[in-house]
Amino acid sequence: MQTLAVDIAATFVDDAGALVTGFGRALLRFAMAPINRIANACDVAGVLAERRATVRMWANRARAPHEGRRFSLLGRLSPFRHLSHLT
Repeated sequence: MQTLAVDIAATFVDDAGALVTGFGRALLRFAMAPINRIANACDVAGVLAERRATVRMWANRARAPHEGRRFSLLGRLSPFRHLSHLT
């Protein structure tokens, strides 16, 4: 059994990680807002809205774990990873 001190420390570390992740996402959304506005303004045919709907559909389904697939740290922290729908 874990002691109370270890349990509190683990909870603190988990909460700190969630806080940093949340601030990072908020900062990234703020930094990418001008690019997204330009992309939406240039989307005459409605391609971006169609892709977002497709992504939401697939995101709502249960996903199998990605076995054997590795992601690089740079890929996870790249500020442009959310712009893949623009290509």
